[in-house]
Amino acid sequence: MAAGVGWFTNWLAIQMSFYPVQFIGIGIIGWQGVIPRKAEKMAHICIDRTLQHFGDLNAVYRKLEPQKIVEQVISQVTPRLDEYIDEVMYEIQPVLWDNLPLFVKSRIYQWARDQLPSRVEELVDDFGDDLDDLVDLKALLSRELEHHPDLMNRIFKQAGAVELKSVINRGAIVGGILGALLAPLWSQYPEPWLLPAGGFMIGFITNWIAINLIFSPVRPRQVMFWKVQGLFLRRQPEISDVWARLVAEELITVEKVADAMVNGRHGDRTRAIIQKHLRPLLDNSVVMKLTAQVTVGMTGYTELKKAMNQKAVLATRDVFSDPAFNRERAPVVAEVLSGQMKALGPREFQDILRPAFREEEVQLMFVGGIFGAMAGAIQFFVLAGPAF
Repeated sequence: MAAGVGWFTNWLAIQMSFYPVQFIGIGIIGWQGVIPRKAEKMAHICIDRTLQHFGDLNAVYRKLEPQKIVEQVISQVTPRLDEYIDEVMYEIQPVLWDNLPLFVKSRIYQWARDQLPSRVEELVDDFGDDLDDLVDLKALLSRELEHHPDLMNRIFKQAGAVELKSVINRGAIVGGILGALLAPLWSQYPEPWLLPAGGFMIGFITNWIAINLIFSPVRPRQVMFWKVQGLFLRRQPEISDVWARLVAEELITVEKVADAMVNGRHGDRTRAIIQKHLRPLLDNSVVMKLTAQVTVGMTGYTELKKAMNQKAVLATRDVFSDPAFNRERAPVVAEVLSGQMKALGPREFQDILRPAFREEEVQLMFVGGIFGAMAGAIQFFVLAGPAF
């Protein structure tokens, strides 16, 4: 019975760490899985630790090979460049654009295609220098985890599947040992309170051991013939690889970083950089000269600049939403994050995960104790109830 209690309470502690994903209860009375509730905190700690050791987001960007980004932008924009120009001109000067001879439009299209590579290369370089200031990475993580609260669950389950199963199974072993110690005590002192109290202790202690098996000891220790270390810490390299891969594929993708640049807290600065690099393209183009001749004063110029800036922002979204490009670049980000997580010392690695759990550990232990007490009470009534 004690072995069953130990197994069940450890299983329950693991389930309560993951579920429910959303808070269930009334007011402050209820429960939400520890990991979903602390997902944002844990993600922030993880990114802070890894980027702190690596340098900053600009350094990660350089690993992404900016030239690949330039090639991606050009390859995605060039086939649609004529369409973009048409859309802007029909919005600003439809009559002018309809009446332009075809050979003039063709020259404008070709001129824009010729200018595009140099403009994009300078733009990408400029972003690379300021990326750490343009992207609020914590806000990006908070937004994604708010929309996908189960994401951190999946990361933990894939990263620690072996360890979590081991913790549950060891609960049965620990519970069995504690039950073997309780049995002779019960046979000598069959008091009504002993089995519920013993069950509470078994549930409480097995949950305490389960949590500590994951995180302690921090450094390997030799205990007789065994080398002992926290289960998550022992597999730091493998867990780092899984964690980094999932974060790179689902949290810090090129598409989401680009979206954060344009629509995030520093979006105005991003649009200013785009405008800076578009200005030479507009100032020297035949389109601008024709527009200036037809419109009154500088009104056409201002409207065209505004329309071109908006089109460039929309084009940026289209360029980086390409799934194939995101899949190709994800391993680069994953390699950076994984390398830095592997380089962390055992205590630093533990500090990524443990703080969020530490706030909930006592509650998980008491829940285990309560179920253990219930099991003990049931056992008492089954074994000794009729005699009382």
